Amino acid sequence: FLLDSGIAYPVLAGYPVDSNDDEYVLVNNKCQCVTVTSKLVPSKENPDEEVLERNIRIIVPLKARENISDPLSPLRTTFVYHLSELCKNCDPVEIDLGGAIHQAQQGNSCEEPQTCYTYDRNKCYSSPVPLLYHGEVMEVPAALTPASCFTE
Repeated sequence: FLLDSGIAYPVLAGYPVDSNDDEYVLVNNKCQCVTVTSKLVPSKENPDEEVLERNIRIIVPLKARENISDPLSPLRTTFVYHLSELCKNCDPVEIDLGGAIHQAQQGNSCEEPQTCYTYDRNKCYSSPVPLLYHGEVMEVPAALTPASCFTE
């Protein structure tokens, strides 16, 4: 962890933005529209040294709803970002313990749901809509992100 003004930042390995670039993506959180990148740049104090520069790009979605699955919910006016939550890696990995393969998570507090400010294109979101069928009104789920909801 790096410590800056009393705030701890995890140091992460990333992947390059593109093949010709020295900038690495550390976090690409599509759910909260945040990208964190880092690269080595010449120091302003000593040009012979390189320092790590970190860039945080936040896109605030216009007309985001408090409940993204409900198009009638009120507009969101508060957006909260915690770097520690953006950097947590909850994807399970397989590890070999004593010859047996186990699934393990690399992050903690992964059980808590993440607040999404826009649609995560990897998840299926739906909203109930009224449908008149044989004279009867039924509530059926309608896909808000069809590409994620249906297999090809």
